[in-house]
Parts: sequence; C-alpha cells; structure tokens
Amino acid sequence: MSEDRSVPPLRIAVFGAGSIGCRLGGALAAVADVTLIGRPDAMAELDRTGLTLTGPGDRRVHVRPATAVDASAAAGADYVLVTVKSADTAGAARALAPHLDARTTVISFQNGLHNAELLAAALPDRQVLAGMVPYNVVRTGAAAFHQGTDGRLMLERTAAAEQPAAPEQPPAGRAPARRSSPAERFAELARAAGLPVELRDDMPQVQAAKLLLNLNNAVNALSGRPLREQLGSRPYRLVLARCQREGLAALRAAGLAPARLGPVPAGWMPAVLGLPDGLFRRLAAASLRVDAQARSSMWEDLQRGRRTEIGELQGEVLALAERHGLAAPANRRLLELVRAAESAPAPPSWSGPELLAALDDQEV
Repeated sequence: MSEDRSVPPLRIAVFGAGSIGCRLGGALAAVADVTLIGRPDAMAELDRTGLTLTGPGDRRVHVRPATAVDASAAAGADYVLVTVKSADTAGAARALAPHLDARTTVISFQNGLHNAELLAAALPDRQVLAGMVPYNVVRTGAAAFHQGTDGRLMLERTAAAEQPAAPEQPPAGRAPARRSSPAERFAELARAAGLPVELRDDMPQVQAAKLLLNLNNAVNALSGRPLREQLGSRPYRLVLARCQREGLAALRAAGLAPARLGPVPAGWMPAVLGLPDGLFRRLAAASLRVDAQARSSMWEDLQRGRRTEIGELQGEVLALAERHGLAAPANRRLLELVRAAESAPAPPSWSGPELLAALDDQEV
C-alpha cells in the first residue's frame, strides 16, 4: 500500500536537548518533524555541523533536525519530550505552559521519581506521561553523542481514545476500529525510528528500579573510569551494593516495590554486585552489557563543571529513608563527595578501595 502523503508528519519538540534529548530527537527525526530546544551555544553548533549519533556497536547516524532556543518553538507540537535535569523540571513547565494546547502530549524522559507529577501539576490541561530511558548517552564531541548501552524505552500506557461515531455499521463480524492512545501512537513512531519501546502499567515501580540502577551514576562519576572498567571492579560494586541496600529498604518502607527490568530482580542485585569479579561477569553479563566508551551522565557533568542530579538520586534515597526513620549513610556520603566534586578545580578519580574506605570512615 502506498504512503498517504496528504497526512503531515507528527510534530515533536524536545525540550532540554542535551545528551538524552539529542539521542531521542535525532532518531525520531527520521520519521517525524522534530525540533530540538536547548542552550544557544549547543543549538548553534548543531546548526553548523548537524547531529552525529553513534553506538552501540557500529551504528552511526548524521541528521540535521530543526533547532530552537525558546519554549515557544514547542507550540503546535503533537508531543513534547522533556529531557531537562530534574532540578529544572518546574522551570521547564513554566516555560512551556503558555505555548502548549490541550492536544499536546508531554512525556517526561527524565531520571528521578517525581518529574511527571511535577509536570502534570503545572500543566493541568495537558496529558503528561512518565517515560524511562534505560541507556547511557555521553557527548563525544560538540554535536556528537554516543549511546554506550542498549535497552528499550519504557512509557506509561494510557487508555485508548474514545471511538469516533461511525456513520455506517462495520462489515458483519468486524468490530469498529479502535483509535490508538497517545502512548500507543508515540510507541509506534519510536519503533519506526529504531527506538524500541515497551508500554507499562507500572511506571512508579519502573522508576523505582531505575533509581536503584542510577545510584551507580555517582560511583562512576567519582571513579573517573569507563562504566565497563568501573563495574568490573569489586570494590566499586561494593559501594554500589551498599547504596542499593539502603535504597531498597527506603523504597520498601514507602510501599514501593521496584519492577524487574532485567534477568536479575532488583532485590538480588546487592548480593550479585558483591560476588568475585569472575563470577560477577559470568552471572551479570546479560544485564550489564556496556561498550568501552560508556560513561554515566554524572561523570560528564563533573567533567564539564556542571551541576549534577545527585540530589534526585542519592538525595532521593536519603530523603525517603529519613522520612521513614531509616539511615542511609552510604548514600549520604556519596552525595557529600559529589557535591564537593561539583566545586572542585579538577574532576575526581577515586579508586575503588579509597571510595569504599570513605564509606567505612563515615560509619565509624
């Protein structure tokens, strides 16, 4: 069947076009009318050179999506993907609010537990969906971004839209066609762009599981090492295991059970992380596939002298723990170390034993 060229492509605006925003928007530009909205210097570089996306493996894409520096560029969009850091969510909502109409669907592809709720509260007349990005994306050049791990986007499922009134009865034995929901339409579009998507009915549990995984962002940032090297070293994994145990206890106290996102249930991960290196690699290889260039976004933030999301990661665990009368000393210590690194003259490079000892010193 030939393509219906009378139907215009869907319009997508990516608000906060950093590493994740450029990865998603750059891929979607093949199947939609995409505008990346970001910092003036970054957007000017994209205009000059185009956007280069690489990895994992030998994948390489070069595209030239439209760019903008003001939220007004999101006006008329079918979807707005919000990819700003969690601390900027409220500001993003205020900037977008005057420009979005009721038909626009807003999707939060951000770390943390509460961003979709914050957007929904600030944008009461728009549909807001929670999403999750499973992979690491790091900037490798002025307008080049590398995806170092693989996985499927996850997106909150919504009820199907109401069926339109049919002027005629459908053929005998055939039910009336059902209109897709905004989540289903976006998932179909993303899959056509080579972005696997899984629709979920348990996004709070998915976000809780992602929070536990993201506790490694701080460990990786403080190590100064690629993810594969850092995760291959047991002392670093023991630091992460302590953070995850505290996170699991805090989530349990809050009545939130993390979803299972891979072959290893979230509750088993601290024990798996503590295994000897050889055994860990054999057991965890399927769930921890990373290439040699992969780094955490927090590592990149410290390298570039930017504010990190430590407050929405280790800080979230600490706040949950304190709310329920629990201690979280490992997460508290990493939060302190990253805060110190944010204002340090040079990026950190802690060895695994040094970082583990820093946790032990606090607990004495």
